[in-house]
Amino acid sequence: MLVEFHQLAAAIYLAAGIGALVGVVLPDPRMSRGASFGLVIGAAVQTVAFATLHRVESPPITSLPLVLASSAWMTVVFAVLLSFRVRLPGLAAVVGPLAFLTVFVASIYWSPRAGLAIEANPTGTWPHIHVLLASAGIALLGIAGLAGLFFLLEHRRLKAKPPLPATISLPSLEALDRVNVVTTAVGFALLTLGILTGMIWLNEAQGMAWMGTPHEAWMVISWAIYAGLVAARYAGRQGARQAAASALAGFAFLLFGVVGVGVMS
Repeated sequence: MLVEFHQLAAAIYLAAGIGALVGVVLPDPRMSRGASFGLVIGAAVQTVAFATLHRVESPPITSLPLVLASSAWMTVVFAVLLSFRVRLPGLAAVVGPLAFLTVFVASIYWSPRAGLAIEANPTGTWPHIHVLLASAGIALLGIAGLAGLFFLLEHRRLKAKPPLPATISLPSLEALDRVNVVTTAVGFALLTLGILTGMIWLNEAQGMAWMGTPHEAWMVISWAIYAGLVAARYAGRQGARQAAASALAGFAFLLFGVVGVGVMS
C-alpha cells in the first residue's frame, strides 16, 4: 500500500503540473485553480501513505527514498500555502512535475519488487524529528531555488532591449524576492535544526555525534554555504538578483549533497 499510494500521488502531481502549465500558457485561471486543487489532493494521498509507514514493511525512516518523498510532499504543501499569500503563477507548473518525478522514483527505489533489502526502521523520537526538520528545510530551500530561477528569467526578460514577449506569465519580481527572503531564512533555520537533531540521534544510537561519513561532510559543507548566503543577504544587504542566483546555486549544491552523495555512498 505504501508504494501504491505514493505512485498514485505522483500521478496526481503530474496531472496537476500539466494542468498548471496549460493554465499559464492559455492563460486560464480555472485551470490554474484546478491545478492547485490537484496538488492538495496529491499531498493528501501522500499523507495517507505516510500514515501506513508503521503498519507495513517499509524502508527505514532515514533512508534516501523516504527523505526525498517527504521533501517532495513538504514542497507541495509549502507551495500551496505560499500561493494563498503571494500570487505565484507558474509555480505549480514546475512543482507538480518535480514532485511527480521525485515521488515516483523514490517509490520504485524502495519497492520490494526492485529486490532491495528493507532494514528495520530506527526507533525513538529523534530519527523522526531529524527527518521532518531536514525534509522541511530542504523543501523550503528548494522553493527558494525555484523562486530564484523564476526571478532570473523574469529579470532577463524585462531588462532585454527590446523587451522579450511574455509568452508565459511569471510572478512579479517583488513577489519572487519576497518568497526568496522568507523561504531562505526559514529553510536555513529548519536545515540547521535538522542537522543538530541528527547529531543528537547519532550520539544516542552510536555514542558519538559525528561518524565522518561523506553524507555528513557534504551536509555540513552545504550548511556552511547557506550560512554564508544568509549572512550576505541579511547582513551584507545583498541585492535581489544576486540573492536569486545564490539561492539557485545553493540548492543545486544541497541537492548534490543529499541525493548525489546518497546515491554514490
